[in-house]
Amino acid sequence: MSPVTHFLTGWALANTTAFSRRDRALVTLACVAPDVDGLGALPEMLTENSLHPLTWYSDYHHILHSAVFGVLLAGIVFAAATRRWKTALFALLAFHVHLLQDVAGSKSASGDHWPIPYLLPFSRWQWTWSGQWLMNSWQNMAITLLLLGIALWLAWRRGYSPLEMVSKRADEAFVATLRRRFPLMSH
Repeated sequence: MSPVTHFLTGWALANTTAFSRRDRALVTLACVAPDVDGLGALPEMLTENSLHPLTWYSDYHHILHSAVFGVLLAGIVFAAATRRWKTALFALLAFHVHLLQDVAGSKSASGDHWPIPYLLPFSRWQWTWSGQWLMNSWQNMAITLLLLGIALWLAWRRGYSPLEMVSKRADEAFVATLRRRFPLMSH
């Protein structure tokens, strides 16, 4: 699935419990972290017609989709979080939800399935599903739109959005605008 979908999934998951701004960001980013290896796509595209093309994306994308990386990621989150154990466990859950999303909806346009090398480096076994949806399928679009709606509702209801991860001022302005457009009802 798209990194945007993973991001919105992490944000929704981070908002299922009372987390601080920092811990919400850590859980949200943990849901996107396995795709950091996708940054290799840019050097690959830039060098594809050269004498020595860099195939970093083709060779390494999904290499971070392993249990070892999940545990390492949870350890990093544990060290950075304010509520260490709870946030690390949620980050590990977010990581695994990312993997589940990829198993469900990451088939390429050419029909290739994107398997998950979950047991690397201990085993070459790969997790896959024969019913995997295309990356641009209606299912993925529907999930992304639903998660976007949840993020907007959470911002309207709770008073903060994913923008808080970048700028508190921008987040406050966004929420204020959202609430002006859709006023909160009194109980």
